[in-house]
Amino acid sequence: MTTNKFRKICKKVHESVDKMKNFSSSIPNRLINRNRDVQNKHTSPWLFAYRFLGKRTAMFLPLFKDADTNLQKSGMKANFKAYVSLAVLSTAILSAVALFSIPLVLFFVFKLSFVSSILFGVGGSLLTMALTLIGFYIYPILRADSLKRTLEDALPFISGYMAILAGAGVPVANIFRSLAKADVSLAISSEARTIVRDMELLGMDVLSALEAASKRTPSAKFKDLLEGLIATVHSGGNMAKYLAQRFRHYVGLRKIALRQFADTLGVLAEFYVVLLVAGPLILVVMFAVMAMLGGGGQGLLDPRFLLYLLTYLGIPLGSIVFLIILDMVSPRR
Repeated sequence: MTTNKFRKICKKVHESVDKMKNFSSSIPNRLINRNRDVQNKHTSPWLFAYRFLGKRTAMFLPLFKDADTNLQKSGMKANFKAYVSLAVLSTAILSAVALFSIPLVLFFVFKLSFVSSILFGVGGSLLTMALTLIGFYIYPILRADSLKRTLEDALPFISGYMAILAGAGVPVANIFRSLAKADVSLAISSEARTIVRDMELLGMDVLSALEAASKRTPSAKFKDLLEGLIATVHSGGNMAKYLAQRFRHYVGLRKIALRQFADTLGVLAEFYVVLLVAGPLILVVMFAVMAMLGGGGQGLLDPRFLLYLLTYLGIPLGSIVFLIILDMVSPRR
């Protein structure tokens, strides 16, 4: 009986160990498979450009010397060299298209001379090259700025949620796991998933993962929150009390920001009425009267041409610029 019991116990122990091995090995495998799916789905342009150009983009890396830091802060899952490869490949393709298409259109459609068409094609190709490179350089900066504003607008809700969990005795690692699994789409969810990835896949401890997140985040306020959290855990302080204090601080800043936004919105409304409502009306009446009386100049100074330019170009572009400014100053939530 003793031998049979011992064999049964050993068998159960082996089964438990096998289950634990399968469970522990399935976590990184699932994360790796999910990363591969995400890469195959979202980063195929980067991979294609890098495989096509490879090391030949080394001479262009100094042009994007700040893009590596901006890529990390923007949250884009793209390698620096792969991003530069895509920028160079896209610039070459678009410049070649402009170089061949612009002369053909000008020569066959607008009946310009061959030499003028070639010159315009070369100029348009150089302009396309410059604009494409500038666009690839600025895009991570804009993404980082958008992520920064979204994070800072959500900080009162994030810190309040974390304070509730910390008050219930939930550890720091589990707080970020909870944020990563949140059903509501929050700006912190992506950052929390990256922190959980660093802990479960890369083997970092929670403090090292938080320190890495504080270095790559574009938001100074969120960085202060993470660094304060790290200092509180290091010193053995009251994490719930710290997060509650951060919550009250961010709520106060949120109230001030909303008051400032209301004042700014009033100023923007006055500018919109003056520049895009009253101003165009005055110009339309003036150009129409000049056209009827036969006044004005010829060519670019023709009142009818100026009226068309104002109606079909000036007002739409002004409205677009106003919408961009309004989006830049308005809170995300």
